[in-house]
Amino acid sequence: MPDDFYGGLDFGTSGARISIIDLNKELIYSNSVPYLYNFENPNSWINSCKKLLDSLPITVKSNLSKLAISGTSGTLTASSLKGEPIGEAIPYHQACNEHKILLESLTAGQEHLRTPYSSLAKALNLIDKYGTNILLRHQSDWITGWFLKDWTHGEEGNNLKLGWDLTKESWPKSYLNTTWLKCLPKIIKSGEIIGQINCDIAKRFNLNKKLILISGTTDSNASLIAANLGKEDGLTVLGTTIVVKKIINKPIKVQGVTTHRVSGNWICGGASNAGCGILSKFYSDLEIKELSRQINPSKNTSLNLLPLNSKGERFPVNNSNLEPILGPRPVSDSLYLHALFEGLANIELKGWEKLCELTGSLPKKIITIGGGSKNPQWRKIREKIINIPIVSCNKNTSFGTALIAINSN
Repeated sequence: MPDDFYGGLDFGTSGARISIIDLNKELIYSNSVPYLYNFENPNSWINSCKKLLDSLPITVKSNLSKLAISGTSGTLTASSLKGEPIGEAIPYHQACNEHKILLESLTAGQEHLRTPYSSLAKALNLIDKYGTNILLRHQSDWITGWFLKDWTHGEEGNNLKLGWDLTKESWPKSYLNTTWLKCLPKIIKSGEIIGQINCDIAKRFNLNKKLILISGTTDSNASLIAANLGKEDGLTVLGTTIVVKKIINKPIKVQGVTTHRVSGNWICGGASNAGCGILSKFYSDLEIKELSRQINPSKNTSLNLLPLNSKGERFPVNNSNLEPILGPRPVSDSLYLHALFEGLANIELKGWEKLCELTGSLPKKIITIGGGSKNPQWRKIREKIINIPIVSCNKNTSFGTALIAINSN
């Protein structure tokens, strides 16, 4: 049908965004809303989702054919068997050190899971807290379940940090005799049909009753799809946190590095706990814009900051005890912002150096997506420090998620 529309919903750290595209893959509608409650509260996600659905133009609602959802990788929530959230989710940036011995016994030869930031570490924490009569679901999988009123499935990319093996297409053998295997989702590939929207949800929001839910992906993979990454390109996502990704020939299993399969390519990447989140602790968006104009990117501040959003780092080093270095703070606000930009650029550089060490090459150019990609002074500072050409992508993550919906099987 010529008037069919395809939607992508993306749930980040600070809010949710929707993009609607037509059959020509042209963006026809976009909107975003902040979370009403804190990020860890699953009701925040649904509240934002409802606001976005309510705001959709009526022609879009009635002709929305397919919808896919992306969310933060490694944010895990426990729910009842009926999908009702139990307590708060454990966010991607939180380390769970409580079950180190058990974690090690379950992950022989699986170095990438032997980190307190893995979803497996979070799962052991939630099981210890709530028992095994629960469902363990990542953010986008749980929200997709809300649309269907069926929480059976989980998308493969979202579940790598929980232990799903992309090559063997199975959970580790060490899980088979556990009491909690039943808590894990039935895995489905990204871009596959999961099911039709629940009739009550469709009625409540005046949506097409035949709307199909498509298995989505992680937020950074959706960014990669939106950016149309080439084999010699690198991707940096400058959101609340910094994510770097590149296409590789074969999977890598190393702590702090995740290997995904996206559009037939193997993608490796890592996510820092540093990013735009630290900037918003000191300045508003308007202040950042104004102060950035006062920055001379060709000069160095000689202030060596480590601007982590909080204690602990996942990548390029994996250290849950690493402390941020946010001082000394100069009198000049623009000088301090400059130093924060430099600190973040140094973390990004170390991320690219780490991926180069593992893959043997650096990207020829870096495509940047996310809120931070729009800042020209930061881009010049990054180019100077990383010494690789950088271009900004004006597409957003939910646009990439919408492309999953339109390209689905």
